[in-house]
Amino acid sequence: MRVLGVDPGLTRCGLGVVDGGLGRSVTCVAVDVVRTSADTELAARLLRISDAVEHWLDVHRPEAVAVERVFSQHNVRTVMGTAQAGGVVALNAARRGLPVVFHTPSEVKAAVTGSGRADKAQVTGMVTRVLKLESQPKPADAADALALAICHLWREPMRERLAEAEAKAAQVARAHKAKLAAAAKDRDAAAKDKEARRTGNGTNSGRDTRR
Repeated sequence: MRVLGVDPGLTRCGLGVVDGGLGRSVTCVAVDVVRTSADTELAARLLRISDAVEHWLDVHRPEAVAVERVFSQHNVRTVMGTAQAGGVVALNAARRGLPVVFHTPSEVKAAVTGSGRADKAQVTGMVTRVLKLESQPKPADAADALALAICHLWREPMRERLAEAEAKAAQVARAHKAKLAAAAKDRDAAAKDKEARRTGNGTNSGRDTRR
């Protein structure tokens, strides 16, 4: 599977494409950072990001897109910019019918380094090692984009199996509930039939006695 990882941001938007092979084998296909100036109008900045993502989707044709989920920060302006850039990416992918999955920073760190509290240097180091890169991808946004793609490749199969297991469990639970409801209905019908026969027999017996 080929995944486009995106570390969204208005000033720097990291893009990284990774191919997944057998087991946990992963290969870097491309990585880059889209930059926009803070002096440019918001709409133009978002358009620049959208055009870049569209180009990457055309050139690399990923099968899925992994985007970092926005998390709480003290800087509301930064959060808004990240959310807006992520929304543009999700829209571009959705128009092509590509699945879009949002991963939290802790999920990405845990998947790549084994610790959800790893710092950026640790993430960059593990990304470089796992992908067998000659040098560390810079800036950190580029490494984070690759980490997102790796996270998706390693976590999604497990997530899909879990979702499948949950769906099967829910189906079994619904079938069991339906059987219980049907059994209860049959018991109620049998009880009513028995009561009707008892009441009818008692009436007939009374009439026979009067005769």
